[in-house]
Amino acid sequence: MTLFVAALVFCVSATATAVNNLTKYVNPYIGTGGHGHVFLGANVPFGLVQLGPTQYTRGWDWCSGYHYSDSVLVGFGMMHLSGTGIGCLGDIALLPVKDKDQKDVVFSHKDETVRPGYYKVNLNNPKVSVELTATEHVGFHRYTFNGGGDDALLALDLAQCIGWDTMTDCLLTQESPTRLTGYRRSTGWAKDRRIYFDMEFSRPVRIAVRDSMTRAVLAVKNDGQPLLVKVALSPVDIDKAKKNMQTELPGWNFDATKALADQKWNNELSRIDISTSDQKRKRIFYTALFHLMTAPSLFCDVDGDYRGADGRVRHASFKNYTTFSLWDTYRAAHPLMTLIFPEKQNDFAETFMNICDQQGKLPIWHLMGNETNCMIGSPGVPVLADLTLKGFVKDKERAFETMKKSMMLDERSLGLLKKYGYIPFDLDPTNETVAKGLENCMADNGVALVAKQLGKTDDYDYFFKRSRSYAKYFDKNTGFMRAVGSDGKFRTPFDPISAAHRVNDYTEGNAWQYTWLVPHDVPGLVKLFDSDKRFEEKLDSLFIVEGDLGENASPDISGLVGQYAHGNEPSHHIIYMYNYIGKPWKAAPLLRKMMNEMYHDAPDGLCGNEDVGQMSAWYIISAAGLYQVEPSGGRFIIGSPLFDKAVLNVGGGKTFTVTARNNSDTNIYVQKATLNGKPYTKSYIDFADIVKGGQLQLVMGSKPSKWGTKKADRPL
Repeated sequence: MTLFVAALVFCVSATATAVNNLTKYVNPYIGTGGHGHVFLGANVPFGLVQLGPTQYTRGWDWCSGYHYSDSVLVGFGMMHLSGTGIGCLGDIALLPVKDKDQKDVVFSHKDETVRPGYYKVNLNNPKVSVELTATEHVGFHRYTFNGGGDDALLALDLAQCIGWDTMTDCLLTQESPTRLTGYRRSTGWAKDRRIYFDMEFSRPVRIAVRDSMTRAVLAVKNDGQPLLVKVALSPVDIDKAKKNMQTELPGWNFDATKALADQKWNNELSRIDISTSDQKRKRIFYTALFHLMTAPSLFCDVDGDYRGADGRVRHASFKNYTTFSLWDTYRAAHPLMTLIFPEKQNDFAETFMNICDQQGKLPIWHLMGNETNCMIGSPGVPVLADLTLKGFVKDKERAFETMKKSMMLDERSLGLLKKYGYIPFDLDPTNETVAKGLENCMADNGVALVAKQLGKTDDYDYFFKRSRSYAKYFDKNTGFMRAVGSDGKFRTPFDPISAAHRVNDYTEGNAWQYTWLVPHDVPGLVKLFDSDKRFEEKLDSLFIVEGDLGENASPDISGLVGQYAHGNEPSHHIIYMYNYIGKPWKAAPLLRKMMNEMYHDAPDGLCGNEDVGQMSAWYIISAAGLYQVEPSGGRFIIGSPLFDKAVLNVGGGKTFTVTARNNSDTNIYVQKATLNGKPYTKSYIDFADIVKGGQLQLVMGSKPSKWGTKKADRPL
């Protein structure tokens, strides 16, 4: 046994008793069916590598490379996305084949074994057992071929990809009998994506067939022993991939690596400890937490080098990350991570600010060093503002300047916003002006709050005024947010239910869903309705109104309850708005309905695509009884906790516990509360109070109560 392996085994055994075995509650198949689009395979939390099976891209539901309905594999690729609406990655794929012409294999789910950090499938043609595990930068394969004598064959395909990615250049070199190296460049969702690899084998291989520059069939003597393959990745160059390999996985002990991956997952899953007798809910919860940690993913080498947004190689004193689906994750995933992953937040902030330095604006949807500009608004701004206001950013002046710079550009409809104070639909050629306007109001609000904290009065006044421009889209006659032209008139005709995809005034939604997209100023939105009562009546109607979204409606609009769409992110904060008008008891049954009916312990277990952790994050934090409605600021609204107890490890050895006494499927209403033993009447709690550590105890009952209904107790 090498010293490395001995140390690895000791590390695993020494920590195994200190952390609960939570990986047993994870069902990685949840979300692999329906429209969940989740990744299935072997990875470690927030790692660069997501090593797993890849299928042919047969449509939208194959964006992660794997869909539960399918039974054909084309390779085991090194990187995948989880929950996105666009397909990409699938790089550096290996596939056992019986001859040089075979391009795919058939498999059955009954022959699969999947758990965090480990994937296995037994194939029949050829007969081979495939096992996968991973470290942060290295994918580890183990192939056990049946029989002996004849050479075993592995196809290595550098052109293979997921979705709309297209290879533009590649290199494959055999440096020694046991080492292949190379790179792959491609264009697609990410316009110039580069990945370098170092591939090592446990025994000599030869290139038996090289039928193109992109595909080679490798032959290895089948002596009855497993063939081990390690593939290290780097965004920088081949030498860095080799260094990543030597640092993370110099040895060949597959089982010890698998055990360490399991322990890494256990360590991170223990960030929240829940108490419940319902094992199904426990599986849903810990699977959601597992899915949350697929991304953001590391995008730097072990020595800190990374490829920047300008394509140049740089060195960082922080950990650089990628895969930021910010239009989705600013809503719940990032606020949740500020609670349970505080040590990562400065790295996220530094990544954001460096991206801004390199590309001229904060990230929109960043993928492998590339700005995809996917989705609308400036969603990196409210996230960075939230991190700044919560004290995670070391250089607040720099953070403010990057936010201000991003919001003072002319691109992405901001020029129209600066000129008119809103975005006129007749002057914007790309539609969706209501959604863009409301998203930018949220971002402006974040800039204003940071400006206020820094004493920048003029900047505060400017961005605060812009953040309130949402009122320009509100039509008092209909009670909806509507598109406004350069003449100040609303667009006609108007249908609040129609949701034509990417050609109407909303993004993946309709007027019913977008009228509530003012989470940064709910009291101001209430005033537009003239009274709490009228606001309440409109909000009640959202969950009742039925109607045809139209044949061109976005497939993202799913999980419908009336016109509320839990399967898509713009709706995620809406239920919690009841707290702002003193009616938290109205939120309770709706919250329980979403938690119980929109999440299941099955492949079709998500009511919409995962969106890189956001769908799961809503469940995680809501099940704990909390939710941050305002994107930048830190107040968490108190809802209806699903579990008897949720203990959040908030860093520095401190925990914050939400206890729900008398909790059940009928006792869903908060009757009274205490915070650290003292009566607590507010229907929200500040971030600062949570991260101090302590205990919020909620007494639950079967009927609505007066708790949280007084004006002084609302999040105003």
